[in-house]
Amino acid sequence: MKKALLMFAATAMMMTPALAADTYTIDPVHSHIQFKIMHLNTGYQYGRFNDFEGTVVVDEKTPANSKVDITVKTASVDTKVEKRDEHLRSADFFNAAQFPNLTFKSTKVEGAGANKFKVSGNLTMHGVTKPLSFVFTKTGQGPGMQKEYRMGGEASFTVNRHDFGIDYMKGGLGKDVTVMLSFEGIKK
Repeated sequence: MKKALLMFAATAMMMTPALAADTYTIDPVHSHIQFKIMHLNTGYQYGRFNDFEGTVVVDEKTPANSKVDITVKTASVDTKVEKRDEHLRSADFFNAAQFPNLTFKSTKVEGAGANKFKVSGNLTMHGVTKPLSFVFTKTGQGPGMQKEYRMGGEASFTVNRHDFGIDYMKGGLGKDVTVMLSFEGIKK
């Protein structure tokens, strides 16, 4: 009897599917990509991107199975000053006509503490691809108002714009751009 019960339990465990990673589609209505850059060594100027999409795969038990894939439309840059935004879209900066997308694709994800993941990958901007690593912090999860399931997180990192060939106004604008990402994703 004991042997039969053990065989039944072992068979049931083998038939139970392994917990898979959860995939979340970024909700652009409840997500933000903002940036800041030093202007004339006196103060920060802030902006954001209004049009982006992507997915975040989270496997908390095996972080190596997690991944991040984000695409940002460079023409959606918004600093609340249309004349400046037009200049940022020009060849002096993002060159949105030639390089319509800014992308980040992860290559490695590691656990970095409670609700934290070290994400490494490739950032492509202005036709140049460079490695980038940052810590992603899971900020919460739970049911949404339409009975969908949501997960939120945030990250902050700095990129050197000169590394991507964006070096207009070297003396007037800082080289370092701080990017702040806050998102809510809807589980697929």
